[in-house]
Amino acid sequence: MSNDAATPSTPTQAAPTPAARAALRWSDAAAAAAIVVADQVTKAIVLRELPLHDSVTVIPGMLNFTYVQNTGAAFGMLNSADFPGKTLVLTALALLALVAIGIYAIRFAGETRLARVGITLIFAGAIGNLIDRARLGFVVDFVDAYWSGWHFWAFNVADAAITVGAIALLLDVVVGARDAS
Repeated sequence: MSNDAATPSTPTQAAPTPAARAALRWSDAAAAAAIVVADQVTKAIVLRELPLHDSVTVIPGMLNFTYVQNTGAAFGMLNSADFPGKTLVLTALALLALVAIGIYAIRFAGETRLARVGITLIFAGAIGNLIDRARLGFVVDFVDAYWSGWHFWAFNVADAAITVGAIALLLDVVVGARDAS
């Protein structure tokens, strides 16, 4: 007599070997490094080629490269605020956020490919913007997307990585919640 209720209906996934985990970590680190390099190279080009607030049309009516300096936080929050030690405070907060992301990645994320991609993108983007803030005192933003009279906040490669990474993590949570029964 067979006991079908005791046998799982889905095959169990074998845990990755230590070598496979190490290879994943290296590939994630290489991807993060590539994103940081792409971010810093594009920002260096903008700093070299575009005067502050100048603009180059990429797609008429939709996309310009416009050099702006973000002295605030995400989406320009605190840009207009001026207080002693602002750069130091925002750099320290960015560093603290980076540590928190690292701790989260080590303790909770990384079980799925989507979570690893999300964490890698967020981590790389945070590093790219932290480099700017520590080195320049502001973040270089230059991608100016708009439609008619509506402009999105100017952003950069690091910001795009953070946004896509956050979406990947949200999708992982939604998909994970659906898969868990």
